Amino acid sequence: MWARSEHSAERVRERVGDHVDVVTDIEELAESTLVVEAVVEDLEVKKPLLGELGGLLDPDALIASTTSSLPVEALAVASGRPDRFAAIHVFNPVPKMKLVELAFPQEASEDTRRRARELCVALDKTPVDVPNVPGFVVNRLLFPYLFSAVRLLEETGIDAKAVDECMRLGAGHPMGPLALLDYVGLDVSKAIGEEIGVDIPGQVNELVAAGKLGKKSGAGFYDYS
Repeated sequence: MWARSEHSAERVRERVGDHVDVVTDIEELAESTLVVEAVVEDLEVKKPLLGELGGLLDPDALIASTTSSLPVEALAVASGRPDRFAAIHVFNPVPKMKLVELAFPQEASEDTRRRARELCVALDKTPVDVPNVPGFVVNRLLFPYLFSAVRLLEETGIDAKAVDECMRLGAGHPMGPLALLDYVGLDVSKAIGEEIGVDIPGQVNELVAAGKLGKKSGAGFYDYS
């Protein structure tokens, strides 16, 4: 795993111990056969990194992105190897969610598609090929629902925990919508909503502006301190 700073690397090492080799020099990825990019959901951040990886890796190596909302074709072109590119979208909470959405640029080879599917199966996940549209399938349908939960809070003043408990126990969801927004990150959720053309609720905008981004920042719809 490549981390962009020593601080980030140490945070990861504290969690994974010796199970993962965490590096800060991107050159140490050069011999990888597949690299999955997972930086912030911002096209202008992802593109230069993908281009750097495209020039670093062996020609047969695959490059994938965890994007769920950005144009796959644009990312593939930025990598310099669209025939060896895939979007591999996993779901939170990762230990509970079996699905991986796979989206490919038109240029992706059959070998790329096969290897991406085989990776998912090796990780004990279920890959599903999805159309190359913003939000793919799940987020395109999910985020209007998540933001409607926020609007329910705004309109009624109901407690966030009550909404989440209703949806967990009444709809069988592994997480309630507000806890899920916090888990994904409110800044990431806002970016996804903007990419798929969904109106962002005022409370989400206010929390992001206040730096309350959810679980990763210690506060969002819930307090994690």
